[in-house]
Amino acid sequence: MAILLKPDPTFYPSPRLAAAAAREQLAYVVTFDPEGKSPDELVTLDTDPQSPTYGQRLGSVALPGSGDELHHFGWNACSSALCPYAPHPHLERRYLLLPGLRSSRIHVLDTKPDPRRPELVKTIEAEEIAERAGYSRPHTVHCGPDGIYVSALGAPDGGGPGGVFVIDPETFQVKGRFELDRGPQFLAYDFWWHLGYDIAITSEWGTPQMVEDGVNPEILLAGGYGHQLHIWDLPRRRHLQSIDLGAEQQMVLELRPAHDPTKAYGFVGVVTSLKDLSASIWTWFREGDSWAVKKVIEIPAEPAPAEQLPPLLQGFGAVPPLVTDINLSLDDRWLYVSCWGTGELKRYDVSDPFAPVETGSVRLGGIVGHAAHPASGPLNGGPQMVEVSRDGERVYISNSLYRAWDDQFYPEGLRNWATKLDAGADGGLSPDPRFFVEFQQRAHQVHLAGGDASSDSYCYQ
Repeated sequence: MAILLKPDPTFYPSPRLAAAAAREQLAYVVTFDPEGKSPDELVTLDTDPQSPTYGQRLGSVALPGSGDELHHFGWNACSSALCPYAPHPHLERRYLLLPGLRSSRIHVLDTKPDPRRPELVKTIEAEEIAERAGYSRPHTVHCGPDGIYVSALGAPDGGGPGGVFVIDPETFQVKGRFELDRGPQFLAYDFWWHLGYDIAITSEWGTPQMVEDGVNPEILLAGGYGHQLHIWDLPRRRHLQSIDLGAEQQMVLELRPAHDPTKAYGFVGVVTSLKDLSASIWTWFREGDSWAVKKVIEIPAEPAPAEQLPPLLQGFGAVPPLVTDINLSLDDRWLYVSCWGTGELKRYDVSDPFAPVETGSVRLGGIVGHAAHPASGPLNGGPQMVEVSRDGERVYISNSLYRAWDDQFYPEGLRNWATKLDAGADGGLSPDPRFFVEFQQRAHQVHLAGGDASSDSYCYQ
């Protein structure tokens, strides 16, 4: 592990300074073989519009094993290393950690020797995670001031509880679990924080046994998937408060806190409502000495003939939006919402976080719509993972959710793609006709070299 004498130039004290930095030149995409026979890959894409290979693959690295199902990956270090209490201020944004949601392995890749073709330098085995933290199925990676935080869906036997564990940013050894007192928390999914308030927030999906074979209708209709947020004392690692959105609100997933460290609010997406298959966005906020939530966006299901629907949905006669990801621009103004079921990416002005205004929309794919990209014919899948450039002008999306869930909602087989959209200053959104990439494997998530809207945390305004 290299230690710099000066802070990494891609670390920024504030989101405003990050947004003013030079645009990204490369994007990284994790892809996986749904059959689990071929190695999963990290693919590098050219994002420089002046390059002759713009919008094309520049290279890839295949992992040594198979059956990992790469999911949410992240950096070893980021702008949070500039926080005044960070014990590792001179680390580099150099290593990508790629968790396998099926295998529970985490692969560490070094991007420094050749950013176009990173090198595998370490594998954290499932046994180390189980022995040191008691967790399995690592899901999401976030670089914090004092280490690398990884959420995990559950225990090694496939049950619960799920939670968060911490990895040393220099040795990549698992330190142990984050929670000293987890209180009533049992289900897990995402993990974020308000560093200015010493508060962490976690959300809920389900244990491995609840999600690995796809959506279980019995669990869903019984309100058994996650429907709570949990508030934590971050430095003391203790549970403070549970916020129940109600069992009707199933699968409370992606968390996006305000980037400005003086703001004590954020957004969370709910996949579906048992009442009417709608999806929703909620704002969490500080209210006195506690925290509260308020629903601020509701996206209705769209009626459709049963014969055009997958078996799982035929009895409902409608396509649910299925909000599976959200992302917030660094200036905290624009919120992007992926509707993976209907094939729509929505853009909202959230200058007032309690009164969002929709300003733009693009449709690509969808269970029924199969909307085309300018560089493609009809597509399936839909906007799933969404990433926003630091300056907020570009939005990257990929279309695979999770193998078993892909197969349920798109049983005809997923056409694998990623693309870029241009975000206008007027709130509009339009596909870039020059940037449409197809893959042999399923494409899950995009991250941008040098950081993006969901990579970093900041301690200064």
